Amino acid sequence: MCGRYTTVTKIKAIEKRFNVRAAQPQLYTPNTNVSHGEYAPVVTGNRPHELQFFQFGFTPSWAKKQFYMINARAEGDHNKSDDPKYSGERGIINKPMFRQAIRSQRCLVIADCFIEGPKDEKLNRPYVVYMRNGAHPFAMAGIWDGWVNTSTGEIVNSFAIITTTANDLMTRIGHHRSPVILSPEQEEHWINPDFPLGEVTSMLNPYPADRLNAYPISSDIKNPRLNGSYLLEPVGERVYREYDYEIYKEIELFGMGESRARTRKSQEGQQGQLF
Repeated sequence: MCGRYTTVTKIKAIEKRFNVRAAQPQLYTPNTNVSHGEYAPVVTGNRPHELQFFQFGFTPSWAKKQFYMINARAEGDHNKSDDPKYSGERGIINKPMFRQAIRSQRCLVIADCFIEGPKDEKLNRPYVVYMRNGAHPFAMAGIWDGWVNTSTGEIVNSFAIITTTANDLMTRIGHHRSPVILSPEQEEHWINPDFPLGEVTSMLNPYPADRLNAYPISSDIKNPRLNGSYLLEPVGERVYREYDYEIYKEIELFGMGESRARTRKSQEGQQGQLF
């Protein structure tokens, strides 16, 4: 599962990194604690040069009510034991919820790092997972759809992050899943709706663990109403020994060091706990 992540890179840097332009840059707010129901930056195949802002939590177009499906399993109904060595069928292509989106409505979910915890303790014992070489923002593989609220006529564009088997780092954390992180070379293919489905599913693999690292943070992150760089402050040692890079210090440079009294999100009171 990938239920929380961080996007704090300045919008101009995001535009440059992904060769896009934000039509509505005022919609972007740096966020260390992106949670279900919130709007976050994505790049889609139908507008590959535009930075858009979709709701985190997928609802298919045919649904009668709104869902908040934050993740989509690459294996679908297969690999129910979450065996990290699983290499079989990518059952997502047959899941009614996702089979259309995985074929033609894929997106890049832009992130600087993501938050995960052990399978049983979840965000009661969270870790920040980040790129060891400082390469961020990066793209996680997502799918999206547009749903019409029949009561209001509002069109809600929403997305889910695709997950796959755990790599060694996630196993060390105690978690059973990994988000699919795309290499820069894969990104253009991922959002190309004409890219062969077999090659699309071949990308649904765990990211190499030796390119990532993680460290524990406060369980305050599980409160979706909180935001601020202090949420990413380490409370323990990194999983892999490392000396030359600290993502927390880098994120503080983005002006995310607000006091706790000022870190309530604008959506306060409009959503519940994710876990």
